Amino acid sequence: MKLSSLFRHAAGAALAITAVTLPGTLAAQVAQAPNAQIGQTPTAQELFGVTASGSYLAARHAGQQRDAGAAAAYYRAALKDDPKNAELLDRAFLSLLVDGEIEESVKLAERILQTDKNDRIARLVLGVRGIKQKQFAPARVNLAQSIRGPITDLTATLLSAWTLYGGGDAKGAVAAIDKLAGPDWYAIFKDLHAGMILDLSGNKKEAGKRFERAHKLDASALRVVEAYGSWLSRNATQQEAMAVFEAFDKVLPRHPLVVEAMKNLKAGEKLPIAVSNPQAGAAESLYGLGASLGRRGGEDLGLVYLQLALYLAPSHPLALLSLADLYEALKKPALAIKVYERVPASSPLHRNAAIQMASNLDTLDRTEEAKKYLVTLIAEHPDDQEAIMALGNILRARKEFKECADVYSKGIAILGTPEKPNWLIFYYRGICNERAKQWAAAESDLKKALELYPEQPHVLNYLGYSWIDQGVNLDDGMNMIKRAVQQRPDDGYIVDSLGWAYFRTGNYEEATKQLERAVELKPEDPTINDHLGDAYWRVGRTLEARFQWAHARDLKPEPEDLPKIEAKLKNGLPDDTSSEAKAEKAKKSGDGG
Repeated sequence: MKLSSLFRHAAGAALAITAVTLPGTLAAQVAQAPNAQIGQTPTAQELFGVTASGSYLAARHAGQQRDAGAAAAYYRAALKDDPKNAELLDRAFLSLLVDGEIEESVKLAERILQTDKNDRIARLVLGVRGIKQKQFAPARVNLAQSIRGPITDLTATLLSAWTLYGGGDAKGAVAAIDKLAGPDWYAIFKDLHAGMILDLSGNKKEAGKRFERAHKLDASALRVVEAYGSWLSRNATQQEAMAVFEAFDKVLPRHPLVVEAMKNLKAGEKLPIAVSNPQAGAAESLYGLGASLGRRGGEDLGLVYLQLALYLAPSHPLALLSLADLYEALKKPALAIKVYERVPASSPLHRNAAIQMASNLDTLDRTEEAKKYLVTLIAEHPDDQEAIMALGNILRARKEFKECADVYSKGIAILGTPEKPNWLIFYYRGICNERAKQWAAAESDLKKALELYPEQPHVLNYLGYSWIDQGVNLDDGMNMIKRAVQQRPDDGYIVDSLGWAYFRTGNYEEATKQLERAVELKPEDPTINDHLGDAYWRVGRTLEARFQWAHARDLKPEPEDLPKIEAKLKNGLPDDTSSEAKAEKAKKSGDGG
């Protein structure tokens, strides 16, 4: 892999998002809606005159693009023309729910239950709305009818427990939780919420037992750590509480909520109770399950649970961050930004939201805006390592290499004594220095990264190939790349590096073998296909070489690479193999040590 390709891989390869191509008739119908573009919710005036079929098809298209706001608007427009259509009603309801328009979704849930009393999601929504309005008994009736399956059983049980507490029956609430049988992973949710209910109701001793049990199950679960640490600060000693947070900090360093808790403990303060009322407890249930679902591939239900959590607790910072993170995973940066903007300025997580918002602005090609945002953050807090890394990463991805090296240097300057996790900033600065043609500085950074994290495969790959590309340290460079491949045998980019290293040193047969495997691993990468074409040409497989070059050309290579590929298609590779000859000459002259 040549160095420009190494840089692209290190920067993070952009994921191609396949656009939904509309058939002609569908496109014509959607064209009736002036704002059928994703991210633009149509106004009532813009929907006027659009046919029911046009609204339906535009809604389907918006839904495929996960634009719930536009989908809901179009489905509701279609529903006005066909109010008894159960499918339209259901789709409009779900779109409103995913978009966070809970009060509007409640109206449609009530209509759905008129014809289908067993609709579980409609029952869940009405149950949550009952909790918000402190109508705990009716809420519990609806929740009882929303049950079916491991996730919904746990959800309904936890929410129902909070309705029992809200109705003054804390003992019954805990008993309801304890009666629930299910998978082993239920246990931590059960103990956490039973502990919260006991703590809130004044049963401190039993609350502590539940929090301790949950903590033993998973000492890296943030909300468990917060709840247990808070309880210890109020019912045991500050030292015991601090020990819980310090143990977490060793595993997941400098989480803002944990940093804030430790700061308050050091100031002699007792930490506030985990939740303050039934609505907050119910929101915590929905947040915990929604965040877990979103991380494990259950995006749709995760969105529903997180939106319901925010309906109950609109400023819940972790629910907001989880929702924004889920939108990022779904490649919806504009929606993520809107959520990040809702994180309260008073929250310790506000700075994290601001940094992530800048990254999403860059994703939307609002790069100058993103850079200014981060520069302001760094000016306000010059020791903000995360903001420095975020700005450096944007500059690196945008190929502003001198500037990104300067920014990473600011981060390195405030490190103190570098530790293993700091390998990444040296690696990134090394990339920027190498791309800015400052090889001595780049080599020093890459060596430092390896010193901090020996055998790190990406660093081995980058430094090893850099040496081979320059015709120096050939044996060490090849060994480094081989060790990287041993660790990441299915990484097409690293395998490509090995193949291209063999090519550069004249071992064309082995180069062909490795590059064929690299293409199998990354068939859509133009650089790897181009490399394989070169290797085929050198071993006399000229027809296959031209095929690979043509394929590389069609895969949209970097602008500077396209003319070279087209020249090879026209004339083949020149006979002069100066690159590998230079490397071989350097090796024989003793420059490879």
